[in-house]
Amino acid sequence: MAPTSDKAGFIALTRFGYGPRGDGDLSAAASDPRGFLKAELAQPGIALLSGPSLPHTPGALQALFADQAAKKAERERLEKEKADMAAAAAAPPAMMQANAMTGPSMEGARPQDMMQPPQKPPAPPSPEQAIFKAEATARLRRAVEARAGFAERLVAFWSNHFCISANKSQFARISVGAFEREAIRPHVLGRFSDMLFAVESHPAMLHYLDNAQSIGPQSAVGIKQKRGLNENFAREIMELHTLGVGGGYSQQDVTSLARVLTGWTSVGANGKEGEPGTFYFNQDAHEPGTQLLLGKSYPQYSVAQGEAVLIDLARRPSAAHFIATKFARHFVSDQPSEALIHHLATVFQETDGDLKALTFALVDSEEAWNAPLSKMRSPYEFLIAIHRATDHVPEDAGQILGPLNLMGMSLWTPPGPNGFADTSGAWASPEGMKLRLDFAAQYAAKMKDPPNPSDVLKAICGDAALAETYQAVAHAESRQQGLALLLMSPEFQRR
Repeated sequence: MAPTSDKAGFIALTRFGYGPRGDGDLSAAASDPRGFLKAELAQPGIALLSGPSLPHTPGALQALFADQAAKKAERERLEKEKADMAAAAAAPPAMMQANAMTGPSMEGARPQDMMQPPQKPPAPPSPEQAIFKAEATARLRRAVEARAGFAERLVAFWSNHFCISANKSQFARISVGAFEREAIRPHVLGRFSDMLFAVESHPAMLHYLDNAQSIGPQSAVGIKQKRGLNENFAREIMELHTLGVGGGYSQQDVTSLARVLTGWTSVGANGKEGEPGTFYFNQDAHEPGTQLLLGKSYPQYSVAQGEAVLIDLARRPSAAHFIATKFARHFVSDQPSEALIHHLATVFQETDGDLKALTFALVDSEEAWNAPLSKMRSPYEFLIAIHRATDHVPEDAGQILGPLNLMGMSLWTPPGPNGFADTSGAWASPEGMKLRLDFAAQYAAKMKDPPNPSDVLKAICGDAALAETYQAVAHAESRQQGLALLLMSPEFQRR
C-alpha cells in the first residue's frame, strides 16, 4: 500500500510529477495518491499540446525553406551589386563622369550625412528562432501549470528516449518542438510500436540521424551515383530505441535494418515529391529485395517492409526488458530491483507494448512508493519545480532556458542520440550543485514580495519535510534567504 498522510501526496507529486504547487495539490494528492495520478492520465488528450504559434512540421519547414530562399536571393543581389560597383570603378573616366552626372544628387547634403551610413533596423528573429521559442514557452508553461504533471513527465521521458538535438541544424531547431508534439505526445499512453513508427518516420528524426544519406547500393540511385549505406539510423534504433546494448542483435542485423530503411526521407523545398516537409518514401533509393533480420525474412513491400521490422523489434523480449529498466530507473531509483524490472517487462510484453498499462503497473507497484526519494532532480525538473512552488508561470521561455543552458541541460539539445543522463551522479557534481545554489539565491533575491518560506514549505511538503529543514528555513535571516534554503533542501532537490 502507498504511504498515508502528506508523505503519500508528496511522493505522488514529486516522484511522478514536477512537485507540488501551493494551492492544495498536496492535500488533493494525499487523499488518494494512486487515484490522483491515474485521474490525470484519464483526461482525454492530457498529453496533447497545440496552439496558433505552434505549426505542424510541414508548415514549420516551409517557413524555413522560404526564409532560406529569401536570404539566398538577397546574397545574390548584394553580390551582383558589388560586381556592378567593381565594374563601374574599372570603367573609363568619361563613362564614370557620365554615371556621376546621372547619379543621385547630393545637393543639400550635410557633411555628417555623407560620412554616416544609414542605420538599419534590427533584424526580426529568424523563423527557427521564433518557432523554437514558441514551442519552448508552450512546453514550459504546460509543465508549470499542470495539476499533477505526470503526463508531462511521461512526455519528457519518452522525448529523451527518442531524442533529437536542436543544435544539429536550422532544420532540427525549427522542427524539434513539432516532433515532440506529433510523434511523442499522442502515444505516451498508447502502444509503443505506434510511437516507434511515428518517431522513426518523422522528418526531424530522419534528418537528425542522417537517413537521407543512406542509399541502397543496388538501388537505382545507388548504382547511378555509386553511393551506399549510412548505418547511423539503424544502429540507434536497435541500440537506443528498442533492444539496447546486448539486446541480441549483430552487426549484420544493423546492416540489414539500414537496407530496409533506405528511401525513408522527407520532401525537400522544391516539393517535387509532394508537400515540402512531409515524409516521403523514395523507391529509387531503396535497397531492393528481401532482407534477413534477427532470423526472419522481410519481403520488399515499400514502407511496409520497414514498418513490419519496427513492429517486430518492439515485441522482442529484449526490448521489453530495456524499456522496463529505463522506465523504472527514471521514476523510482538509479538501481531499481530486478523484481520491479521483471514485472514491468512482463506487463509490457503481455499487453503488446501498451504504455498506459506499463505506467499503471509502475504506479500500482509497492517499490514506487516505498523506495527512498534518492534520485537527484535534473536541472529541468529542478527549475520547473521552483516555478511551481512559487506559483510563477513563465511568460517568456528565456526565464528557464537561460538557467538550463548554464546548468548543462539546454532544452532539446542532448549531448548525443542517447539523450541526457538519467542518474543522480550526472547532476550531483560539486559544480552542478554550486550552479543550483547560485540560481536559488538569485531567484529568491529578485522576488519583490517573497512569501513566507515556512508557509511555502508547509504547503508543498507538509509533514513529509524533515524537522531540520523547517528549522533552517524558520531561522533564516530574511525571507529571501529562507526561500533559497528551501529550494536547496533535500526535499526539493530529490525525487
